Amino acid sequence: MDAATALADLTEISAQVESAVVFADDGSALASTVADEQAGRLARIGLDLLAAGADVHQAGDRRLTQVEVALREASVFVVRDGARGIAATVAAGSPAGLVLYDLRSCLRSIDEPKQPARRRRTAKKNTADA
Repeated sequence: MDAATALADLTEISAQVESAVVFADDGSALASTVADEQAGRLARIGLDLLAAGADVHQAGDRRLTQVEVALREASVFVVRDGARGIAATVAAGSPAGLVLYDLRSCLRSIDEPKQPARRRRTAKKNTADA
């Protein structure tokens, strides 16, 4: 399924998710539940949190895959899976394990972008009439 459909499914099953954005490694928003400007900001926040967490958690060649920041009024969760990530704001006091599971499931339900089909070149038969 595409990223927009995956986010729609996420917000339908996960009542605690207030806003979410699926983003690429370069920070571009692939789909979101908010306006473009907010989506871009949330994607950058997600990348910044992953980078900051990686600075704190230096684990050799392993990549940090999830971060939670708990605030008084809400929490921000970021999950990375491969070349994509998802950042979400959730209601304060939401169960972290459930939110992380829902975010990972959302990311994994997104199909890889389809590459344009390559046309095969077929050799032309040289059929000269004799």
